Amino acid sequence: MYDFLIVGSGLFGSTLAYLLKNKGYKVLVLEKRDHIGGNIYTKDIDNIKVHLYGAHIFHTSNKEVWDFINKFSKFNNFINSPLAKYKDKYYHMPFNMNTFYEMWGEKDPDKVKEIINKQVKELNIKEITNLEEQALSLVGKDIYETLIKGYTQKQWGKKCSELPSFIIKRIPLRFEFNNNYFNDIYQGIPEDGYTKIIERMLNGIEVKLNVDFNKDKSHYKTLAKYIVYTGAIDEYYDYSLGELEYRSLKFEIEKINKSSYQGNAVINYTEYEVPYTRIIEHKFFDISNEEVLNLPYTIISKEYPKLYKKGDERYYPINDDKNNDLYLKYLELSKKEENIFFGGRLASYKYYDMDDTIEAAFKLYNNIIEKIK
Repeated sequence: MYDFLIVGSGLFGSTLAYLLKNKGYKVLVLEKRDHIGGNIYTKDIDNIKVHLYGAHIFHTSNKEVWDFINKFSKFNNFINSPLAKYKDKYYHMPFNMNTFYEMWGEKDPDKVKEIINKQVKELNIKEITNLEEQALSLVGKDIYETLIKGYTQKQWGKKCSELPSFIIKRIPLRFEFNNNYFNDIYQGIPEDGYTKIIERMLNGIEVKLNVDFNKDKSHYKTLAKYIVYTGAIDEYYDYSLGELEYRSLKFEIEKINKSSYQGNAVINYTEYEVPYTRIIEHKFFDISNEEVLNLPYTIISKEYPKLYKKGDERYYPINDDKNNDLYLKYLELSKKEENIFFGGRLASYKYYDMDDTIEAAFKLYNNIIEKIK
């Protein structure tokens, strides 16, 4: 009936569906959730576009990817400039001269470097065996204790001294007054929301919602010549080799009857005692829409990290040696499949930014076309 059946309507699956349809193939998309778009889904709540699965800010230096995504929506010029709150004080992010001035009252870059180097030297860390030692060796005690330690322990559910050092390979320090979180050339948020992008990608393609491919694989495999699977790879194999570990998130969404709650799109809460890691105020993503910005109410979401269990949404893969080795075993199984292609963050057990997702979809598309031609 179909040339391709694509499991999942997130950005990866939808990009691939669009490319294959444009090539002339008949495509069916199956989606387990009750909506398209995966984790980039945005929902209009009282005229505010709410990122239901956390903040999504598109950024890339790849012009091909930027030109592609701009086919489906006009983007505003939102620049991500988050703040961090520790106790009763706010700090600019990423770590830059504004941060250092707020922490030490120092505006000379050379003197800031001296402060950091002095703290690192005094710690006298001989060997790095965990994340805490890695972070301290890069930024010293003040930045670590104030802006990294509590946030990281909440995010991963373990003490920093119990976490592997590879989680923080480097910590960018900017010795300039620059609050732009990303270094990418192209940045922004779609003016009419990410859901509209996915709708336009899937225009003319049959989509079935509330369908769990893994519950009746043998049936769904008969519907198309080829399958593209973007779900969790261990779930595809019924966890036969074991379960891959993730961190999950819980969101509390609240309407506040005031025009602004925090005055910024994203504020991180770095104290361990504060149970959430950040608060998102969604109207501030819509910076080109004065009508939305002037609404007498606002919508926020609080983001709580949590241990993943079956049935939760998978957010962050725990890419330690044990899980990576298990993934490689599943990968070997997947290579033996005929006419089934695996891709996307869950099938690859890898965290992707949105531009990475599109690049990976381009790559798989080219591989598919090469293989079946």
